[in-house]
This record gives sequence, C-alpha cells and structure tokens, in this order.
Amino acid sequence: MTLTPIKRAGFGLAAAMALALPVAAQELTIIRAQDSNHYDPPRTTAQSGAEVIFMLSDTIVGLAEDMKTIEPLLASSWDVSDDALTYTFKIRDDVSFCDGKPMTAEDVAWSLNRWLDPETKSPVRWRMGDVKSITAPDATTVVYELNAPHSELLYQLAQSFGSIIDKDTYEALGKDFGVTGFNGTGPFCWESWTPRDKVVLTRHDAYNWGPANYQNRGPAQVEKVTWQIVPEAATRTVALLTGQGDISPYVPFIGYGTLRAAPNINVIKSEHAFWTNYMGFKITKDLVEDVKVRQAINLAVNQEAMAEDLFFGEVEPAYSYVSSGALDYDETLNDSLLKYDPERAAALLDEAGWVLNSYGKREKDGKVMEPLTITFTGEWQQTSEAVQADLLKVGIELQIEPMDSTVYWGKSATDEFEMYVMGYPYISAGDALNLYFRSANIPTPNRMNWNDPETDELLIAGSQATNEADRAAAYAKVLHKVHDSAVWLPIYHRPMQIGYSNKLAPFEAHNIYGAGLYKGLQLAFIE
Repeated sequence: MTLTPIKRAGFGLAAAMALALPVAAQELTIIRAQDSNHYDPPRTTAQSGAEVIFMLSDTIVGLAEDMKTIEPLLASSWDVSDDALTYTFKIRDDVSFCDGKPMTAEDVAWSLNRWLDPETKSPVRWRMGDVKSITAPDATTVVYELNAPHSELLYQLAQSFGSIIDKDTYEALGKDFGVTGFNGTGPFCWESWTPRDKVVLTRHDAYNWGPANYQNRGPAQVEKVTWQIVPEAATRTVALLTGQGDISPYVPFIGYGTLRAAPNINVIKSEHAFWTNYMGFKITKDLVEDVKVRQAINLAVNQEAMAEDLFFGEVEPAYSYVSSGALDYDETLNDSLLKYDPERAAALLDEAGWVLNSYGKREKDGKVMEPLTITFTGEWQQTSEAVQADLLKVGIELQIEPMDSTVYWGKSATDEFEMYVMGYPYISAGDALNLYFRSANIPTPNRMNWNDPETDELLIAGSQATNEADRAAAYAKVLHKVHDSAVWLPIYHRPMQIGYSNKLAPFEAHNIYGAGLYKGLQLAFIE
C-alpha cells in the first residue's frame, strides 16, 4: 500500500461487474445497528453518520475500493505545486444540489472553510492540514493553500467530513442542518430522519457525476434507500434471511456462518479493510492514571479466547492499536505488545499498591478498584461483559453503563468514566494516530486525555514529511510511546464484510471510514 495519489484512467473490479438497469419503484432497505448523533459532515465522527453522508453528498475527490487510488469527483482534475503547498482543483460545471441549484467552486470553498472554522468545532479539523487559505477565484477553480506539506491531504479530502453542502440550506436550518434537513450533491436526497429508527433517502435523478471507478456514475439504480436501525444482533440476521432487509454491513459475527449457508444470501469481504475495536482509558482519572494498572488490565484480558468464543473466529485478536498490514506500522513493536498473562497482571497490580482485600477485590487506601466503562448497547455491551469477566479474575470489578448511540457520543466527550469503547477505520498508521493522539483533539476523539508535547511534535513531523522514511520514523516513535503507556486495551481487528440478498447484483465493498456501501451507485436489483 502506498499513499502516492493516483488518478485512475480506467475502471476497476467494481466497474467490471455487471450492473442491472434501474427497476421501477425499487426500494432498498439497509439494516444497521446504530444511529448517528446527527448528519452534519464536519461535526460527526460516527461511522453511522459517514455512511449516510456519503450517499447524500460528494467530496472534492473520491477514493477507490483499493483504499489508495484517488478518483476525480467534484473536481475533474487538480495540480499540485512543486513545494506541495498549493493544490489547484478544477471543479465540474455540471453539478447540482438536490434542490436543483447549480453547485460552483464557491460552494466548495465555503464548505471546506466551514470545516476549517473553529466555530464549527469539528473534532477532525486536523485532517485538513495546516491551511493558509481556501479560495474560489472563479466559478470552476478552488485553490487550497497550505503553510506546510500534508502528505495525506487528498485522502483526507475524500472523507465524509469534507462533503460539500448548500450554504443557503445550512443558514436556513442552522443547528438543525443534518437533523431536520440536508441539501447536498450526492446520488440520494434527504427525505426524513426518525432518530433511533430510520433515515430515508430518495434518488437524486439529476445525478451523473459519480466516481470514475463505478460503471454507473448516476443516477442511482434504486429509487429509495431506508437505513433501518435494528439494535438486536440476532434480529439483523433474521431480517436478511426473511427478506425484511436487503443488505447489511452490520451482520453479527455469529450470523455469518448462517448467511453463508443460506441460498438467498451472499456475503462479500473487503481485502483492503483496516478496522480496530478497542477500549480506551481516561488516563487522568485516579483509578487508571497509573500505567501499571493499565498494563495489568491489558494483560488480564484474553483477546484470543474472545475472538473465538465471542466473535466466532471472524476477527483477528488485537494487541496493537493499528493493524500490522497498515502503512507505516512498525514491526519492531511486536516484541513489546501486551498479551494475555493474568499472573503478570496480578503482580503489576500488587506493585501499584492495589492489593486483594478479604472479598477478593483490589483495594488501595480504602478505595476499591471498580472502574466505570461506558458502552454502546448490543455487541459492544457483550464485549464489555467479556472484559468484565476476565478482570474479575484478577480482582478488578469493572462497572458497565450501556447506552444508546445517540447518547453515547455526547457522553464520551465528558470525564464521567474511566474507560470507554470505540471502533474505527483507518487507511494508515498516521491516519489512526493523528485521529486519536493529538492533544488538540481532547476531549474528542482524544477521549483518553493524552496530552504529550513530544507526541504532537512527532505527529506534525509525520504528517508534513516529504518522504516515506521520515514519515514512517515519526509515526513509529508515536506507536511505541502510546503502546508503552498502555493508553488502550485493543480488542480485535476486523475485516469489512457485508451480507446481502441475492436479488441484488454483485458489487465490491468499500472501506472508506467503514462505509462499506460508499455512494450506493453500485447497488441494483436483478430482475
């Protein structure tokens, strides 16, 4: 894998697959596990937000399924200055918003500047690099100027946070943009959102400017898409088997074997997926501020047993924060990873002064070791309970507070817990590390309160590096630093898998920010 941007001239595997022609009045139901807090592109880091936003809007460039090829999208072409500080994008002149208003370079510049604006409070503003200015000198040109190089800029501009929206609609709706309405240029348009129930999208009939890696660049091949929330894991499997839903990137691990054996269901898997689930520590909280305690918790949890017993062998047990297959992962880290060793865990707790009391619980200075973890309901709650069972064996009584996703996102930005749960997609070690470990990202997505000047310096050095060796060296140092500090308890690395009805034409899964269906242009029913 390389981060050298490539503009594709032809079509890939997804394009080569035969796609059915649109069928009258076809409605597609996508089954998913949880909702987003809202659907305002630069303000939500939820995967469940991104997967809808990608269908509602477009970014200045796209990303192919191989997770490395940059595609033209709203920009038909671009040039980069020799010093890598100025990107000049040629914007298409045939794009319109869902309300029919033409989109211009001014809309692109306004949307990107809104993402950049501190008033927006985007938790992922860092993805834009050290921006000098973003301007639209004419109706089809956007000039993006940097104060320092940003090696992954095009990849970050392909993320949902950089989606282009209509200024007038945003100003009319204010804080309700992405809650009661949305106006983008995507292949689908906003119809309605019922929180914790469903999002309904209708086809944008004028759309014909999709990414070049799709044979069908628009309009979409289904007339309506409903993203239906089904929180119960078993019910999601049944919904696919019985035809109540057509497709789901949220099949529970226990259900994959059943779906693969079912004659009416297909399961596809992305070979370009990097996704890690972990539990993070709020390292400024008394119970977990000691690195020995955090190391002990890591050593007390049996990820391998969880991968087999809880996740049915569908995942890889994780001991690192980033998959070893990701760009800039440092192999020398492997010798120092914390793996299951409950005896060593108990010894570390003793060293830290947390001794077993007469009830078999860890206690220090009259305080019992009972950290609180907040968790999503469903699969994550089960994961937390498995961790709870392992920790109890070494005398730690983990407290679990499950909550709906619409509540969780706000709660996770507070200091009202010792541990939290999260899963995240990434394209490289740098992508992952910059997301979570910049001090400027406190309180979210840096929910750990990791505030380390050297880490900040190294992350800047990596993101501004102009050669691969310097970038990899900077990120390797960060990987060692955060692993040595046991800031997380990694749980598993998982592939991107999607179950879908055989009434749908074959397609290739995407993994951009975990949004396996990306624009939805490849989805079509077979007559």
